[in-house]
Amino acid sequence: MTVVVWIVEGTWPACVAAARTHTHEGADIVLLHVSPADVPGAAHGAFAGLLGRGHPERDPGTRLEHLAAASADQLLADAAQRLGRPCTRQERTGRVEREVAAAEGAHLLILARDGDRTHLGPRSLGPAGRFIVDHAPCPVLLVWPETAPGITTVPPPPPPPHPPHHR
Repeated sequence: MTVVVWIVEGTWPACVAAARTHTHEGADIVLLHVSPADVPGAAHGAFAGLLGRGHPERDPGTRLEHLAAASADQLLADAAQRLGRPCTRQERTGRVEREVAAAEGAHLLILARDGDRTHLGPRSLGPAGRFIVDHAPCPVLLVWPETAPGITTVPPPPPPPHPPHHR
């Protein structure tokens, strides 16, 4: 059984806890972190367009790439330590939702809600989380990164439709 655990700053501890609770000891666990490519790419473009190409050593995009890689390495190391069992660490770069949804061959994908976590309901999933849930090629275990809000936070039902107007 292969389980992919999406590691994201702020929510990864809940995902790792879910992996420990809901998978057996022999499961192949992949801790996956995705660094978005758009931020360093924008910095590279701005540097090239505004400041020229004469000093590539001053390109802020390269520094952002290195910072993202170091941050990802640390998050994955912390997650692996908390998991406390053998796992594979995987770092990808690209569109976050597309990289995570590409959990091809996995038997389970574990991710945390990434939207409004103060209310129950559809807005508890942000755009990336919604895309992943809708397009994952395997079952998804969706966890709350902290205690779930109470049932009183469920959005009210939509108003009833108006009866047809007859003349």
